[in-house]
Amino acid sequence: MLRDLTLPATLSRVLDTLRSCFTAPTFETFTALVAGLVAQPVGRTVCGMLTGAGLAGVWQHCRAHRFFSAARWCPRQVGLVLAGLVVAHLLPKGAPITVAVDDTLFRRRGKKVHGAGWFHDGSAAGQVKLGYGNNWVVVAIIVTLPFCTRPVAVPVLATLAVKGSGRSKPDLARDLVDALAERFPDRGIHVVGDSAYGCGAFAGMVGAVVPVEGRTGHPGHAHQPPPPDHRSPISPAIPPTSHNRRNPGSPASLGPRRRITAKVEWFHC
Repeated sequence: MLRDLTLPATLSRVLDTLRSCFTAPTFETFTALVAGLVAQPVGRTVCGMLTGAGLAGVWQHCRAHRFFSAARWCPRQVGLVLAGLVVAHLLPKGAPITVAVDDTLFRRRGKKVHGAGWFHDGSAAGQVKLGYGNNWVVVAIIVTLPFCTRPVAVPVLATLAVKGSGRSKPDLARDLVDALAERFPDRGIHVVGDSAYGCGAFAGMVGAVVPVEGRTGHPGHAHQPPPPDHRSPISPAIPPTSHNRRNPGSPASLGPRRRITAKVEWFHC
């Protein structure tokens, strides 16, 4: 078998735990693609994985493409089995599971790419942070490894965000977190994400505390109502306009500007 000849025994044991997610022929293709993914330093496309596995001239390319387009297997089932391995071997027993939620853009081109569209892309050059492609909502489990100086996020679940489907990215992330909570009913689930996910999609989770970390660095709890607003109201002397009515902290609601003169001393080393 190709798997026994090319894969280390440790990696082979990890992949064996996923055997129940595939049929026998599909599992052989999956194992070969994993081998090619690990061995291929660049060009991790479907054909690139075949090249990395040394099967570019042995298998027809349609066999690898059929694995993603027509083979009967469930990515969520594979992700939950992988999450079980991560929780069992990389987290302390009984410790809560801290997961990070975010979305990433996989740039694609062409009119027939399923689910492609224009999405926010923080890595895009220029002031307009937009890119065209597939936008994936990813859930990763945060683990601490003894050979790393900082925590590591291990992706376990992902789903495609499609514009016009009626499901927002926070809604999709909530579905993935719910799947993890059902898989580990005896563990607390802590969710960490940026302000794009700090909304009502995570409110009302049963049996799980969900602190959402925003860009400000101050954690908020999505399972609790927001604290009361103790800010002073807009001064009656300033007529509320359509701008400062929506944003009480805007410059128009703070009164006239004052010029302040200050003396600044410069120190040169």
